[in-house]
Amino acid sequence: MDIHVAPTKANLIRAKNLLEFSEKGFELLDKKRNVLIREMMGLMDKAKEVQDKIEVVFEEAYHAFQVASVSMGLNELKEIGMSIPLEENYEILFKSVMGVEIPTVKYDKKELTAHYGFYRTNPAIDIAVKKFREVKYLIYDLAEIENSVYKLAMEIKKTQKRANALEKIQIPKYTEQVKIMQEVLEEKEREDFFRLKRVKQRK
Repeated sequence: MDIHVAPTKANLIRAKNLLEFSEKGFELLDKKRNVLIREMMGLMDKAKEVQDKIEVVFEEAYHAFQVASVSMGLNELKEIGMSIPLEENYEILFKSVMGVEIPTVKYDKKELTAHYGFYRTNPAIDIAVKKFREVKYLIYDLAEIENSVYKLAMEIKKTQKRANALEKIQIPKYTEQVKIMQEVLEEKEREDFFRLKRVKQRK
């Protein structure tokens, strides 16, 4: 719609309605953006904590693995590793945050059960298995957080784009329309008033 629309009362009412609608839309988008940013920043702090924890636990696990490999040999460790079953005991659910589908990795931390004989192992391998298991659960948490941060960031970008369009284009355009039409209509009313007054004076 061009700024220089016909200055009629109908167009003025329409422009006022569109301006009000645009302002309310911007207000809602601004609130949504702020909520999403707060949510994302909280998750980023949480991601940093999980990453730091993964580094510590993985280092402990790797150290235990090195000790076990020296005392038992790599071939023996390989056989033990093959005896441990692959676990995929998780499912991905979703929750909505301001209309954004955020993934949640649901899993049960089952008690660790040994799948290898104790007679040919040492405590180092038990520590390594336990620590690598901890790393697995931490990776579940990190995957959930990082995926959530990505989705929130994409939604923030889209919300920002819409808010900018309203703030920089739509609202100024309708504000200018209302201003111009009000000025023209007020001037026209003054002219009509003076014209009517002159007609009455002549009579």
